[in-house]
Amino acid sequence: MKRLAFLGFALALLTAIPAGAQTKLPPPEEVPSLSKLVKEGKLPPVAKRLPETPRVVTFEGGAQPGTYGGALRMLMASSKDTRQMVVYGYTRLVVWTPEYTLEPDLLESYEVQDGRIFTLHLRKGHKWSDGEPFTAEDFRYYWEDVALNKELSPFGPPSQLLADGELPKFQVINETTVRYSWPKPNPFFLPALAGTTPLYIYRPDKYLRQFHAVYSDPSLLARRAKEQGLQNWAALHNRQDNQYRNDNPELPTLDPWILKTTPPSQRFVFTRNPYYHRVDPQGRQLPYIDEVIMNVADGKIIPAKTGAGESDLQARYIRFDNYTFLKESEKRVDQSVLLWRTAVGSQFTLYPNLNVNDPGWRALFRDARFRHALSLAIDRHEVNQVIYYGLAIESANTVLPESPLYKPEYQKAWSGFDLDRANALLDELGMTKRNARGVRLMPDGRPLELVVETAGESSEQADILELVRDTWQKAGIRLLIKTSQREVFRNRVFSGDTMMSVWTGLDNGLPTQDLSPEELAPTNQQQLQWPKWGQYFETRSKAGEAPDMESAKRLLELNQQWRTASNEAEKLDAWTQMLQIHANEVFTIGVVAGALQPVVATNRLRNVPVKGVFAWEPGAHFGIYKPDTFWLGESKPIRTQAMK
Repeated sequence: MKRLAFLGFALALLTAIPAGAQTKLPPPEEVPSLSKLVKEGKLPPVAKRLPETPRVVTFEGGAQPGTYGGALRMLMASSKDTRQMVVYGYTRLVVWTPEYTLEPDLLESYEVQDGRIFTLHLRKGHKWSDGEPFTAEDFRYYWEDVALNKELSPFGPPSQLLADGELPKFQVINETTVRYSWPKPNPFFLPALAGTTPLYIYRPDKYLRQFHAVYSDPSLLARRAKEQGLQNWAALHNRQDNQYRNDNPELPTLDPWILKTTPPSQRFVFTRNPYYHRVDPQGRQLPYIDEVIMNVADGKIIPAKTGAGESDLQARYIRFDNYTFLKESEKRVDQSVLLWRTAVGSQFTLYPNLNVNDPGWRALFRDARFRHALSLAIDRHEVNQVIYYGLAIESANTVLPESPLYKPEYQKAWSGFDLDRANALLDELGMTKRNARGVRLMPDGRPLELVVETAGESSEQADILELVRDTWQKAGIRLLIKTSQREVFRNRVFSGDTMMSVWTGLDNGLPTQDLSPEELAPTNQQQLQWPKWGQYFETRSKAGEAPDMESAKRLLELNQQWRTASNEAEKLDAWTQMLQIHANEVFTIGVVAGALQPVVATNRLRNVPVKGVFAWEPGAHFGIYKPDTFWLGESKPIRTQAMK
């Protein structure tokens, strides 16, 4: 895997990002499945459906131009999973590449000045899936008629459109150019546009005007809203307008496939977007595959259905502990089971609650020596061998080796198995006495019995905890496991009733210096190691507790340094200091990283990477690898498809 490249966009004096060199393409051939509609005059020919400068995708790693046709089957557990087609389609104004740099997608190019002035250039002739032009008017409609409309957006525009609390100045330069300007840098803007759950700063205005009180008869809208059981026109507009949710077949889209089935349903059909803006190196319009069929099934039986060959591309709802069964299915079903790396900072992480209500446990958890001892008393090598067949990375909870911010010392900090040192640290803390069961006594005389709570959603977690229990016992620590439903689990952590919890580690183990480091600072109640401090930050001191540890305060200062950085060096410095603080303090105890995600694909499917990273952010799971370039051909094991 290539090392990640620095983005280098945010605070450049003037950075112009083009769509890539445009080579002269041959006249595009018509998509066979659309030929009849073109002949009947129901659809323009492909040359008139494409933008004047379509996005030309490149093929790497053995991928090859494909042939048109076919239907791709997938399994999902809920009607709400129609949104996964927005994730997998991964069509954004700008997108992450597999090397984790940003490049234009829907945009033809963009320019950034001083990290605060963003000029966005659209592709001339680009159209929505209903054939209406995609222009600056769609951006104006969103800004003036949605984001600034108090009825549609009672809380105002999204936070990514604020720079230190200030709104941008929005300008329409011409039909294909818009500009957003802030008095201060806004480092969140471009990454938000490329997000898996993206910041949509445009709307299909021609379609949505019929639901807007400024453009339609208010009395008619009131009747339509009442007929659908909605309170007013704003609720009606918002129901029709949710590009990410992808639950309205009538809403025009820019994605490669269009929803044709009205939810709820047990079977959803998505057909190709005839106006999609990407072409292959030969100038042929993408996607190659005509249809995607999404069948809904109980999530618990999706691994079994996948093993029976009922899905052509599947990773969602299957786990590493399904791998052996799925691998055996290759003998019965014409499919391949690949293993991609995951991108969380740690697959299994213990979270000591620094805000726990119990004063005795709070004092222990806030002493770095205790956290160090807990980490040293875990045999990560044993966990890796027993649970992951030695295929994971034994590591603290930190950034992954593929990140440009990675340093080996972060990964190794306090993560070696050293019972002697762990016992010495616990002795140093004054816990030298033990009860008849060999359990150390806390300073207040209670046995050192640590209750670890889980949401009970994975047998993998329970298996790892059993291994941790064995080695902690050798350090005089008794581990007890408490399982509860996810909502109860989180509420107990938030309220301070939980001593320690289990979850995955850093959501994004592949950051660059241009992505926000706020996950490393107490900024969110969902952070299980300091939920009350996070709530305090989120609510601007209206709820929760103010941080009272110097290291936590310093993390907040460094997070603010990153937000207001005037150059790349300051951003890198903030990230480096924050990662070093985490390595020293061990606020969270990672065990293994880079765990493997099974990806099952029919052997007829081409251009699926043999090796990939299955990441939500950045990456959009399959999205970063452009599923619009996947195609169906003759059966051939995927591992040999890219071989010359």
